[in-house]
Amino acid sequence: MPSLRVYRASDEFARYLVGRVSRWLLLGLGGLLMLVGLLAEVVPLPTHILGMPLLVIGLMIVLRNSFKARRRFVQIQRSHPRMVSPVRRLLRRDPEVVLVFWQVYLRSERVVLPKRFRFAMRTRHRLIGRRRLRTA
Repeated sequence: MPSLRVYRASDEFARYLVGRVSRWLLLGLGGLLMLVGLLAEVVPLPTHILGMPLLVIGLMIVLRNSFKARRRFVQIQRSHPRMVSPVRRLLRRDPEVVLVFWQVYLRSERVVLPKRFRFAMRTRHRLIGRRRLRTA
């Protein structure tokens, strides 16, 4: 004999309350991860490598759970698309992590180093030239 489910208003309120509390907990976790990632990125410790991934993971959690943060992120994206594009590429479902870090490294090398000291650009041109010679 099938059991009949009785609808109660308290069930809806409980679902609402649990959803709201879990959203706040996830926002706190995302903020904490971003703070730890920022500190790991700024402070010169051996954990320097973990800074950027922690920042991206924290940002993902915050953007998925906060409408205001998502709206602000879109505003920043529209005003500064070149700065936000690597972060957006990392937030995709299947992120191209190595390609994003390579692109960011090339951009930062162009800003910081003079042309004769740019290692990555020359290496990339050599590899592309070898690849073209092999396929021809």
